[in-house]
Amino acid sequence: MPADPPALDTLLLTPGAEAVLLPDGAGRVDAQLDRAGLLDLTMEEAGRAVATAAQRLAPSGRVVLLAGGGANGGDALVAARHLSVAGRDVQVLAAPAKHPLTRLNRRRLKAMGVSPQVLSPARLRAGARGAALLVDGLLGTGFGAPLRPAMEALIAEVNAARAQGAPVLAIDVPSGLEAGPARAAGPAVQADATVTLMGWKPALLFGEAAPRAGAVDLTLLSVPRAWVAPEAVAARLPDALIGSWLPERQANAHKGTAGRVWVLGGHPGTAGAPVLAGMGALRTGAGLVTLHSPAELPLLHPELMVRRHPSWPEALPALAASGLPDALTVGMGLGPEAAEVARAVLDWQVPTVLDADALQPHLAGAGHDRCVWTPHPGEAARLLDVPTAQVTVDPLVSARALQARLGGVVVLKGGPSVVAWSGGLVVARGGHPGMATAGMGDTLAGVIAALLGQGLDAARAALCGVRLHARAGERAAARHHYGLVAGDVAEELGGAWLDLRATGR
Repeated sequence: MPADPPALDTLLLTPGAEAVLLPDGAGRVDAQLDRAGLLDLTMEEAGRAVATAAQRLAPSGRVVLLAGGGANGGDALVAARHLSVAGRDVQVLAAPAKHPLTRLNRRRLKAMGVSPQVLSPARLRAGARGAALLVDGLLGTGFGAPLRPAMEALIAEVNAARAQGAPVLAIDVPSGLEAGPARAAGPAVQADATVTLMGWKPALLFGEAAPRAGAVDLTLLSVPRAWVAPEAVAARLPDALIGSWLPERQANAHKGTAGRVWVLGGHPGTAGAPVLAGMGALRTGAGLVTLHSPAELPLLHPELMVRRHPSWPEALPALAASGLPDALTVGMGLGPEAAEVARAVLDWQVPTVLDADALQPHLAGAGHDRCVWTPHPGEAARLLDVPTAQVTVDPLVSARALQARLGGVVVLKGGPSVVAWSGGLVVARGGHPGMATAGMGDTLAGVIAALLGQGLDAARAALCGVRLHARAGERAAARHHYGLVAGDVAEELGGAWLDLRATGR
């Protein structure tokens, strides 16, 4: 099993890995392409991808393409040319071209007999009537708020046309959204689908901005990975890589070699939390799971060992003297003693997951390289002493800040979750909205603890645990459809494991 945590630049060179880019980073890659004489080719490739998506969204009928003056508009003009060649009825409304390649592709389109009309709200309104699809190429990743009134009027017309039944396909990001922060503070196009180029943009992944994009399709373009990787702020990893990291149990394994995991948690009123963590650990392959609690825990699963202690933290010295486990998780439903218990447990230097009540601000700097912190946005805000909205509007920055403050590895939970460690930042894939229920985080803590107990380093345990948990949620949603509970997800962990292992072979 690899001992060292992976580095972000190495991960981004893995086949199937996808970069997350901020606008400045995307701009620097474009500049490098321009210097190499390749930018025209990538614009051609981008426009072809947009045309393909347009054909898929609207197989027949008139397509209205809106081209701004920048490179985003150039992509729309290339798409118009490919659609016209395919025999589609296209109407192009274009602003004055500012980008050299946009001017070039405007001339190419005219040479084919398609003359763009001047873009205006009135022409857009008239053209949208009866259109099968609108293609939004007005503004790209270089946009920064606020909108000019003229552009705001165009965006309002696009959204009005959509409300009347014309679907919208956005190029790179819906116009009016800033590509970096995950907010939709001002007017923005509401797209049904978005073709984003070269790498993911944070606004397409998080918060209130992401739903504006509709279904997102990433087109990587023929850009050398070595050019993109240095500009990426984070990665999204393929399931094949995650699956290849999952432990394999040997034929001669027994419960002592499969990982001994402790769960420290529970007090009156929250006795179910450590049980959920314990089941998450068992279903993720831990050989022996013991719940330690001063509360009377329900024996819902006889496979779980239970040890009751009179009180924390007085029980800790004797507990440590009894022989430490391969991994543990602490905090779920632990109550007011959680901070003191967590600090003592961290001193044991055992692979540890800290969740819920163990996520305390005064533990800053106490983390070690074998621990994983798992806050949700509200807990993250308390740990950083900032409003929760600040966490949700930029989860990437928040996750990095948490890791720098706490040490170890941080899983900032959400839809999607972000995993941060000293050498990297990853946006997790998958999951399901139905997982937004109580107890899911407890189960995840147990999943990650089990992976730590089976020998994964903290970064890989967090990355595998988050994706495994998300995949189990997808499977549970397919079975239950609505009203998921944490136990449903725990039951699907075995199937999720097989799914990921199959991709990693």
